[in-house]
Amino acid sequence: MADPLSYSPEEIGKLLKISKGTVYELLRRGDIPSYRVGKKIRISQADLQVYMHASEAPIKSSTANIQGSLEKLIIENQGLIICGQDVVLDILTRYLEKKNSMLRSLRSYVGSIDGLLALYKGTANITATHLWDGETGEYNIPYVRRLLPGQRTVIINLVYRTLGFYVAPGNPLAINDWTDLLKPDVTFINRDKGSGTRVMLDEHLRNLDVDARAIKGYQNEEMSHIAVASAVARGLADIGLGTEKAALQVRGVDFVPLIKERYDLVFNKNDLEKSNFQTLLSILRSLEFKEEVNGMGGYDTSKMGEIIAEL
Repeated sequence: MADPLSYSPEEIGKLLKISKGTVYELLRRGDIPSYRVGKKIRISQADLQVYMHASEAPIKSSTANIQGSLEKLIIENQGLIICGQDVVLDILTRYLEKKNSMLRSLRSYVGSIDGLLALYKGTANITATHLWDGETGEYNIPYVRRLLPGQRTVIINLVYRTLGFYVAPGNPLAINDWTDLLKPDVTFINRDKGSGTRVMLDEHLRNLDVDARAIKGYQNEEMSHIAVASAVARGLADIGLGTEKAALQVRGVDFVPLIKERYDLVFNKNDLEKSNFQTLLSILRSLEFKEEVNGMGGYDTSKMGEIIAEL
């Protein structure tokens, strides 16, 4: 996904310190390109950046200097850019704005590795990650140390999820373990590079000394668990790897559980005392939020809000 960040006209107005009416006039004239998702108007990050740099009049901000980075403008104005693809993050964003209507929370739908790199570069201030290390059997901590060198970070649990195979109803090809991917009559559908699910697969293949080229369909990628499950349901592949939650949402697939994985939030330790992050923690530790996530099925919230590590 080339441009995972997008904004509503209302969010554009707040970022640029202009009225919503002015934003709609800019959209009407074509000064800022836009597109529709259903009935909603969205403006991509790239198009907004182009407009900001092309504008002859400087955009004034009392708290931030744009300096070519819209993400940094949002962060410096005490907003949150949250990386990750799970629907729980969308619900968390809704709770954040419900708790504090002045808090801007934007979502960046990128995988675990890209999320950690965004945190390192300062273009996000929270990222969700589920990266399993095949050498230690540990989640996330080894990758945070490698990809955020010298950074003081906090890792807090969001949920535990069950990862497994999507297969046709009844599992006619008897797919139950990693080595079943090598069956000659099995076609696989993969996740994109950088996603935690892809890392999980590749780490297991490395531990088993399996050449990925021997897996039929290994090179075919989808960008989400839902898309992978859908490909299996439509008969485009015999097997995919993803979360139990997606299997519950897609008709025509069965789920073969493999691993219970830890899905964590990572952010800079210096941010922990800020009011917006304290709001985030209070939501994660609230009974109301946990009950809503539990009600969706496919998640374990028993450790939600607990500090896993301070690095």
